[in-house]
Amino acid sequence: MSHIQWVELIVFAFLFVVVTVLGFVASRWKAAGTLDHLDEWGLGGRKFGSWITWFLLGGDLYTAYTFVAVPALVFSAGALGLYALPYTIVVYPIVLLPALRMWSVSRSRGYVTPADFVRGRFGSPTLALLVAITGIVATMPYIALQLVGLEAVLRTMGINGSGIVGHLPLLVAFVILALYTYQSGLRAPALIAFVKDILIYIVIIVAVLYLPAKLGGWDHIFNTAKATLAKPNPNTGKPAGSILLTSSNQLQYATLALGSALALFLYPHSLTSVLASRGRNVIKRNMVALPAYSFVLGLLALLGYVAISAGVKPLKNAATGKPDGNTIVPLLFDSQFANWFAGIAFAAIGIGALVPAAIMSIAAANLWTRNIYKEYIRKDATPKQEAKQAKLASLVVKLGAVLVIILIDPQFSIDLQLIGGVLILQTLPAVAIALYTRWFHKAGLIAGWIVGMGWGLIMLYGIPNPANGKLHFGGSALAMGNLSVFGWHPFRGTGLAVVQIYPGFVALIANIVVAAVVSVIARALKWSPGTDETAPEDYHADEHDKDLRPIGAH
Repeated sequence: MSHIQWVELIVFAFLFVVVTVLGFVASRWKAAGTLDHLDEWGLGGRKFGSWITWFLLGGDLYTAYTFVAVPALVFSAGALGLYALPYTIVVYPIVLLPALRMWSVSRSRGYVTPADFVRGRFGSPTLALLVAITGIVATMPYIALQLVGLEAVLRTMGINGSGIVGHLPLLVAFVILALYTYQSGLRAPALIAFVKDILIYIVIIVAVLYLPAKLGGWDHIFNTAKATLAKPNPNTGKPAGSILLTSSNQLQYATLALGSALALFLYPHSLTSVLASRGRNVIKRNMVALPAYSFVLGLLALLGYVAISAGVKPLKNAATGKPDGNTIVPLLFDSQFANWFAGIAFAAIGIGALVPAAIMSIAAANLWTRNIYKEYIRKDATPKQEAKQAKLASLVVKLGAVLVIILIDPQFSIDLQLIGGVLILQTLPAVAIALYTRWFHKAGLIAGWIVGMGWGLIMLYGIPNPANGKLHFGGSALAMGNLSVFGWHPFRGTGLAVVQIYPGFVALIANIVVAAVVSVIARALKWSPGTDETAPEDYHADEHDKDLRPIGAH
């Protein structure tokens, strides 16, 4: 731990202590008589208003990894990294109506997780189990990636090393996170999100005003980025990237943005924040207001170009010896800001890791408790036993994420997150489409899930990345010429062979087609479609309806 930036570290530690205190105090904030109920611990009592929900969803969706990974991708690849902008803009009109319906039916029926809804909608424990497992598997690497963002900040401040000792500050941070999440549940990240977002807005506004002025203006920054990205990569002989999209990556850009938008609110942590809202009007206001975060994300993404102009060189990964792109933004702040303000910026990123990590661990714990523990292990579990099981599960989830970072190359976590996005997208027919129709048979949805999962993983496995020497899971860009259907390559030898596409989108199309075909066969053979415990009025219920079932009924 040489060359520690003490001023930055002290400011960072002070703000970290502040949010730690808030995390423990949160157990008494808007609290009911007890937190020994999944609705109170895991959903904050379902009574968060517009402002709390806005900060909670913002802290949930715009994570520490987002704030280091998007600029890092722009730094290394150029315009392709800006896919996060259309993705986080179109997502809100896409999910507005489904989110309202999911909130209504969940409030009416006491559902806590998306798998609860699937279980009630189709009467299929198997389908609900698949949705729950998918959610947990997709969420775990997402939590680990928050640690990647936090560790990038710690490394920039001079806290380096390997093994348990080198990771000690990270371990301490997540032990504290685990303790106040265990005690306060969803209220802790909801309260801390206020601090996190205020810090993020301050840092980004200062960065986009101060840094361009210091580095010669945006014209100079874009010209420098254009020239730098045009230089050939020594491993491939091709340009590293471009500040404009090319004919080969435009389709990938569009499908990656759309696929990511469709997947975002399928993640259990996103739905957890929605279900914690106290009413439909709260959700409507938030879907209108949340694009403000996309504006900030756009400004932040441009810091990738600013880092090129500033001559930032990423730190090398201690395990692999290769440059770690996740350190780009922290190094930019470290080199261009005064030490005290860099400390504030690092705290914004670090706290930005704690908020989503807490929400994600709670969401994964809710899935485990409701859809595995209660469904298959202890059907007669009381609300208190459910709450205790969820608290313990949240600790296990966080421990697993920390072990991934300590024992495995962090790049593997990034690969897992890439896989996770493709996987969670395959729950769209069973979760989102099912909010509007039960036309798909449960057997069809299971078959579609299997095909989508299998083909998605096969496509990802076959993607190489010559730039870093990876043979498999090398990215999210699949060349159409490599798209194979039972050994048949429909686009090989055509002009579309070099055009790239997002494999998650292709897998989702296959999922829906298979689900439709099997559903037709199942209905022709008169297989039982399963019972639907929901009623039409459940999908339109709001907080003012007097006939809502008691919260927690299931």
